[in-house]
Amino acid sequence: MFAVGAEVSVEMVGDEEVYKNQSAEIRCQYSFSENVSTVMVQWFVNDHRGKRIRIAYSDLTTRGRDEHTNYTKRIHVAGDIGEEILTIMNVELSDEREFFCEVDGLTGGNEEGRFHLKVFDPPEHPVIEAIQFGVSVTTGSPSKIATCETSKGFPQPNITWYRNHNLLSHKNGQVHVITLVSKDSTGLFTVQSELQYRVSKEDKDAHFFCEVSYFVPGAVRTVESKKVNISVYYPTTKVEMWMESPRGLVKEGDTVEIRCRGDGNPPPPIAFTREQHLEEDLEADNDLLVLKDVTRGDSGTYLCRSLDVDSTDGEDVVGNLPLTVHLKYLDPAVVVPKDSEVMQKGENLTATCNALSSLGTNTVWSKNGAEITKGNVLHLQDATFDTAGHYHCVVTVPALPGLHTRGSVHIIVQGAPQLREVKKEMNMSERVGKWVNLTCDARGYPRPIVTWSITGSPDWREVVRKETEESVQSVVTLKVSRDTVGTCNATNKIGMETKSYFIRSIPIVSTTAKNTAVDNSGIIIVVIVLSILILALLGSILYFLYKKGKLPCGRSGKQEITKEKTNKDDIVMEMKAEKTEDSVLLKGVNGDKKPPGDQYIELRK
Repeated sequence: MFAVGAEVSVEMVGDEEVYKNQSAEIRCQYSFSENVSTVMVQWFVNDHRGKRIRIAYSDLTTRGRDEHTNYTKRIHVAGDIGEEILTIMNVELSDEREFFCEVDGLTGGNEEGRFHLKVFDPPEHPVIEAIQFGVSVTTGSPSKIATCETSKGFPQPNITWYRNHNLLSHKNGQVHVITLVSKDSTGLFTVQSELQYRVSKEDKDAHFFCEVSYFVPGAVRTVESKKVNISVYYPTTKVEMWMESPRGLVKEGDTVEIRCRGDGNPPPPIAFTREQHLEEDLEADNDLLVLKDVTRGDSGTYLCRSLDVDSTDGEDVVGNLPLTVHLKYLDPAVVVPKDSEVMQKGENLTATCNALSSLGTNTVWSKNGAEITKGNVLHLQDATFDTAGHYHCVVTVPALPGLHTRGSVHIIVQGAPQLREVKKEMNMSERVGKWVNLTCDARGYPRPIVTWSITGSPDWREVVRKETEESVQSVVTLKVSRDTVGTCNATNKIGMETKSYFIRSIPIVSTTAKNTAVDNSGIIIVVIVLSILILALLGSILYFLYKKGKLPCGRSGKQEITKEKTNKDDIVMEMKAEKTEDSVLLKGVNGDKKPPGDQYIELRK
């Protein structure tokens, strides 16, 4: 706010809108047209009777708060030349008022400014309660639907009503809202609103809720309550009648359950009669009529009517249901061939399944739980062992669900043994000491006899044998010690089938033995090479001495080479050899060859 005097101007600025319990700051800005030596600034408020009360003051040297006011402990004054600041702490609802700032410059003039403070306190979340009883559409005026309450808000909040998000405004004879407003000792508002509404049948699925709008600093906010639904009572306009059980045609001896239900709310009482005896009410459990062990005499048209006291036209609503009880019979199924039949492999067979009935029938054949054909005739062609098994037929009456009969036939296919594996010879390789399993799976009728013939590894035994009416499975395990042949023989009185396993044994080779053999052979080679080198060197020495004449030979076959001086013991070397190339060097002077046993050399030092 801005006020202008002859010689001083005052402007008020600050927090115009604050939440309760927060702090508010009000600034009083002033200026003089000429310099003044003394300035007095005073803050005032009006009490509830309109009397002005000072709450604070200041001059150029001193600032203070007045005692014994509602603001003595909640305000603080600060400022400088040209501006005074009043701070209100823990703002209360009563602080929503005008604050006055009076500036007095004595000789410079005086002026005051005004500042209006607004205080806000959001209300609590709205609480809605719908009526606990139903509302009838036959009521001619709006009825109480629900109440909504919000409390502890400031300023006063507002409540509006909605039906499926559509605003409900006041409308004579249709919508009426009653609002009650109260204020507690602290100044907070509580608002209660009651919605009165004229319902229709369409309101049975409608949802009602209230919305609270309230002010906050600088904005308006809203909050919605939870949604409620009410029970709407309306009269019956039509009834629906149906047979709950049995499904389909009714046969003699059945228990029949007939249900009748109206579209009114609450559901009206129901009365049952029979068109042939209208004057006689049938005993029923409210909307359910039960007829036990019916006969053809129970056939006819059954009626139900609603006993609705709120009916608009005063007349009962009636429904009807015709009932026909059928004579029923379904003889036991007759299957041809009966019980069991033996077929040869490759043969054809036709089986039939029939049952006499008062109505049309359907027949389905199945095997192992799977449907294989429809109709009363079963054709089996080019029989194999897979053809064997139990065949079942089921005869049903479509018009009478639950009425059925069954039959079966056991087909046996006779033939020579047949191995399930395609390959009759199996080649295998396995390390010595390992165990292997050999399997023989044969089928045939009569059931085959399975035997084993094992040649090679002696350590074997049968570990599995499974037998059925027409098959045998045998598993043997053997320890490989050498090349082995295992033969499975499957025989019956019609023929025989065999299967052979050829097992090649793989020897165990030790790594240590290999390394030792390699090491020993290497040493032998080195010794041989060194021996050859020594013999060659010795032959060269002898040949050299022979050429120099240092090696005379006599017939005795012994020669001596003597040095004049000897310092050590004599060294004698004797060499014996077979007839080899080296023996040429040992011939005598006459050219005779010495016997091998007499060839030696003595060397003396």
